[in-house]
Order: sequence, then C-alpha cells, then structure tokens
Amino acid sequence: MKLLKSQKTFHGFSEVYEHDSKLTGTSMKFSIYRPEEVSTIRGGLIWLSGLSCNEENFITKAGAQRFLCELGLVLICPDTSPRGLNLPKEHESYDFGSGAGFYVDALTEGYRDHYKMYSYINEEIYSLFDSMFSLKGQLGIMGHSMGGHGALMLGLRNPDKYKSISAFAPVVNPMQCAWGQKAFLGYLGETDSRPYDSCELLRAGHRHPQSILIDQGLADDFLEKQLLTENLEKAAFEARQPLIVNYREGYDHSYYFISTFVESHIRFHSDQMESNR
Repeated sequence: MKLLKSQKTFHGFSEVYEHDSKLTGTSMKFSIYRPEEVSTIRGGLIWLSGLSCNEENFITKAGAQRFLCELGLVLICPDTSPRGLNLPKEHESYDFGSGAGFYVDALTEGYRDHYKMYSYINEEIYSLFDSMFSLKGQLGIMGHSMGGHGALMLGLRNPDKYKSISAFAPVVNPMQCAWGQKAFLGYLGETDSRPYDSCELLRAGHRHPQSILIDQGLADDFLEKQLLTENLEKAAFEARQPLIVNYREGYDHSYYFISTFVESHIRFHSDQMESNR
C-alpha cells in the first residue's frame, strides 16, 4: 500500500491510499478516516459512493470526521470501479463503466476480468480494513445512491459480516429502474440478477437481524423513476425485515442532504455495534 495524502482532521487523519488489487487486476484507491489514538477505536464503517464518484467524495464533502472521532470509529471509502482500463463503452456515460461498478461481479467479456466490485468490497476491502485496525468484525456498511444499493445488498447477503446497514437515497430495486437495468445487462448479460437486487433478496428470504436505516429526500429528482424506495418498504414489510425510512421534506440527492443527516447515521451504526458486543 502507498499513502498518497494525509490531512489532520479534528483529532485524527483523513488519508488516501493506493494498492494493487488481486481481484480487479488494477491499482485501486481508497480513503480512510482514523482517530489519532488507535486505542480509542471501537469499530469501523465501510462507505460505498454513488455513480460518477470516487474514493474522496464522501470524506471531503460529508463532514463525518467530527462524529467518527467522537465515537471512536474508523471509516474506509473505496473507489466505485477499477480505473485505467479501456473496455468497450467503459467511458461513454456516467451510469456504466468507469465510476459505475454497481458493486457486482461482472460476467460479460472484458468486464469479468476486472469489474469484481462485489468481491472486492466483501473480501479484499473487508479483510484489509479489519486487519489494519483489528476491528474483530465490528463493521457496519453504508452508502449513497448506487452505493446505497451496494450497502443494502451486501448487508443483506452477509449479515454475519456487517453488523449494521444504512443508506442515503439508495437504488433499492435496480432490476426495475433504468440505471440498474443498464448496469446489470452490461455486467451480467442474461444471467439472473436477483442476487444483486435488495427487494429480490428480501423476497428470497434474506434478512438482517438489525433494523436498516434509510434517509430519502422528497425533492430528489431520482426518487420516482430510479430509487423506488416504496418497493423496498413493501418487500421489507412482507419479509418482516425491520426498516426505518425517513422521508426528508425539501432535500435532494446531493451531499448537502447527506451532510445534514450523516451524524444520525453514524450514531445509528455506533449504537448497533454497541448492542452487538
């Protein structure tokens, strides 16, 4: 691993690292926030970002460091896709390819060799983060938009690994929206994509023992056609999955929205970890 940046932030450090990924076959970047005193660390959070984002969006815009430091939590923000490749259609649009890995393990030609974002997060990042800070499995997962989809899906499929789940404006039912349909066809071809859809996972019997927290802005331009929050509410109700959805009047899809409510999400994860000790 190579340390690229380090900035003192409150009583800790915001840092960016680069490493060679065995799973993607490329170099990958991630950012970390860590309290200055390692002895104060109580657990960790994985943040998954949305379309067109990279490893620095959350750590520079969300204002989370103050609360992470107070509660003794470290946070890691992986990039949203491999970089430095030249695959077909990879750089043509914001919602597929570079910056848009959708947290799946691709099966289509070219992409299957590098776009293994499900395994990259669930195996490589999880193990690296856990070992760096001796977290002993005290890890939660959270994300925004496409990253919210990733957090929900990874958390539901791996409840033993992720002790808590939350999301801001997540894509909850990607099989039923244009973003998800485009990504799934491009990465998975005609293969069954239900294992990557949170609503379908709930219908198939996947469940997390803790409540899932979602915040969704009512002024979000993507709510009705892409995010489909009500579909998850229905699926969770039918599956008896505890779910908290806060609809926020006047808030959109941006980091202004995230920064307003990020404290409540970090405290939610902290409380869930404490109850699981």
